[in-house]
Amino acid sequence: MRGCGTDVRELLHDGHPTACVGDAAFAYTGAFKAHVNVGFFHGAELDDPAGLLEGSGKRMRHVKLRWGQPTDEAAVNALIAAAYRDTRLRLAAGD
Repeated sequence: MRGCGTDVRELLHDGHPTACVGDAAFAYTGAFKAHVNVGFFHGAELDDPAGLLEGSGKRMRHVKLRWGQPTDEAAVNALIAAAYRDTRLRLAAGD
């Protein structure tokens, strides 16, 4: 997430590391006993050809990375990059 751009900064939001463009959050991580969530604040609007996103909320979605199971790293990285681009576009449009 840090590598998306020089405008990315980190903060803790509800106890989870969160990546932001300025003050606009676009992704977070959450570590749990059996998995790690990589979440996206506007994930419901992201293109997800690999079908990794979980959740049914109005906006947020997440990917569960489970210990000892293979991960489609390229697909996760593509979601992170898409969330970053989406947030930059929202900021430029004044959303």
